[in-house]
Amino acid sequence: MKKIISLSILSLMFFVSCQTDSIVEIETLEESVILNKNSSSNNSFMVISKTEKLSKELEKSLGKIGNVINTIPEIGIVVVQSDDIDFTANASKIKGVGAVVPNLSVQWLDPNEKKESIEADYGSPPISGDDDFFFDLQWGHDAIDAPEAWNAGYRGAGVKVGVLDTGFDLNHPDLAPNISNLSMDFTGQGLQYSLLDAFSHGTHTAGTIAAADNAFGTIGVAPEAELVLIKVLYDEGYGSLFDILNGIIYAASVDVDVINMSIGSTFYKSGGEGYTANDAAWYKNIYSRAITYAYQKGTTVITSAGNESTDYDHSADLIHLPSGVAHAISISATAPSGWVADPPSASLDFFASYSNYGQSVIDFAAPGGDYVYPGNENCTVAGITRPCWLFDFVFSTGNGGWYWSVGTSMAAPHATGVAALIIGKNGGSMKPAQVEAALRSSADDLGKPGNDDYYGKGRVNAYNAVK
Repeated sequence: MKKIISLSILSLMFFVSCQTDSIVEIETLEESVILNKNSSSNNSFMVISKTEKLSKELEKSLGKIGNVINTIPEIGIVVVQSDDIDFTANASKIKGVGAVVPNLSVQWLDPNEKKESIEADYGSPPISGDDDFFFDLQWGHDAIDAPEAWNAGYRGAGVKVGVLDTGFDLNHPDLAPNISNLSMDFTGQGLQYSLLDAFSHGTHTAGTIAAADNAFGTIGVAPEAELVLIKVLYDEGYGSLFDILNGIIYAASVDVDVINMSIGSTFYKSGGEGYTANDAAWYKNIYSRAITYAYQKGTTVITSAGNESTDYDHSADLIHLPSGVAHAISISATAPSGWVADPPSASLDFFASYSNYGQSVIDFAAPGGDYVYPGNENCTVAGITRPCWLFDFVFSTGNGGWYWSVGTSMAAPHATGVAALIIGKNGGSMKPAQVEAALRSSADDLGKPGNDDYYGKGRVNAYNAVK
């Protein structure tokens, strides 16, 4: 097996189904700190009003010089399509316009994730005795004391969780019982995951949050929460800046209690391919507007911190969106190293080798998995025998089955699940500041005492949060 030397935007994955019995060779993944495939599709622009409210007069004026495609009046944004090379200059002259920026289509997730179907022995009961036959693969739940929170009576009932991601396996037995009829697709591709493989990033994150405790498969951190699935990225992992903004505003408008965004892209403040320094500043501005809007509506927003091993305290020219704006709770990743070799004594809280860090960007840490265990011997858990290092990944639902994955994309859903337990304990409604305060007071303080570069205010703890 080749060693992974870097990880880009999401993770490496292995899939569990009933199809084949092989493991793909791990290939080197190129690290991509700044995505260079940004493009403005079909001459699409976002016109941003100076104020956070969109006036009818501004929308009407823009309609005279271009084709108005969509609007987000709550934060003052109009998407306009125009082939006129002078559109930016002409639109900027209209009264009330703050900026005209490209509506970039960005690759928010790695499209070249590695995965392979493997056969599982569904007849082997987990060591824990739980009737969800893959529960024993979910070391992250042990790390954050989720079972102890369930035993105390808190399982996320009455809480709506918005999952902004790619498509989802809507028929997955672990997800279907908890999927809300408020779920929405903003891409036009359809809410159902469309690709004929196991990738389904959205299905994986949703399952970590709220896979049903139904005597089948896996269990989510908040297994009785309602999943409002919101597709803002195409299944290949790319999507427009506008669609994500639209998803945030929609989630807040339907009274979602907490949003999970396991997505991220890094921009240069000085400008990059397809955008200027001024554009970059406005991208941060409009994401701040959207997340602040959700915050004011009572919706907690949790985001992944990113997987480029970047110290954001010493990277002055970088912006990571959406995690790098006010009121976005940014989550770094923790992991074991050789967990199944000695589960009773193994630490589950090493800082993940790929995770971004820095006190200026990290709020909390949560289980995200890692690939650094040096051995290649086999281990057996829940009737499945695989290389021991693989069990250090995060196991959750996939397209038509389950798979392992690793990244801050996996860490954020663990924190989102804990937030759902907190909100459920408090009657199903809490202000975001109260949720964050509860996460802070209950987190396990790892690393240096107090707030630190790697774990922020600590690794989230579900039982502490509800007891």
